[in-house]
Amino acid sequence: MKTETIDIIKEKIIVSTCDDPARFVTHSEDETEVLGAALAQVIIDELDRNKAQSKFSAYPFIALYGGMGVGKTVFVRGFASVFSPGAAVRSPTYTVANEYKTGKYNLYHFDLYRITDPDDLYSTGYYEYIDSGVCIAEWSENAYGCLPRHIWRVEIERGTDENERTITICRAETKGGV
Repeated sequence: MKTETIDIIKEKIIVSTCDDPARFVTHSEDETEVLGAALAQVIIDELDRNKAQSKFSAYPFIALYGGMGVGKTVFVRGFASVFSPGAAVRSPTYTVANEYKTGKYNLYHFDLYRITDPDDLYSTGYYEYIDSGVCIAEWSENAYGCLPRHIWRVEIERGTDENERTITICRAETKGGV
């Protein structure tokens, strides 16, 4: 990743599919944040373009997958830096959702670690959030069946050393269809 520019990263993300996902290796939290910011810029560009062409259909949903401590919140911090500059991003483990509303689009950050069934999601206001802004969710595997049909899937895995991460990004379809 060290030799790739933001434009090259964005281009890889734009053309990614789950059959041919964009894969990146980061070696620091800063590099992981850059990837989050690059995905956010791709999404904002797409939202602005669709808005200008009156083709808006639904807000994007970014589903994050990965084990404890792999850098999901770090990725969100980079993502939020584009959507809501200056936001103090922290994992909403106990509140389940954080709202960042300082940009032109509302951003909602979920931590679904403690979610065990659809009723848990309902009680958080989850379904209202996904209709009113861009959502990014950690531990998306806990919302299986309740994700929107079209998502951005981001998988983060540990690498060979302490700071290395492999991050895979693609557009995906789920069986949910919320």
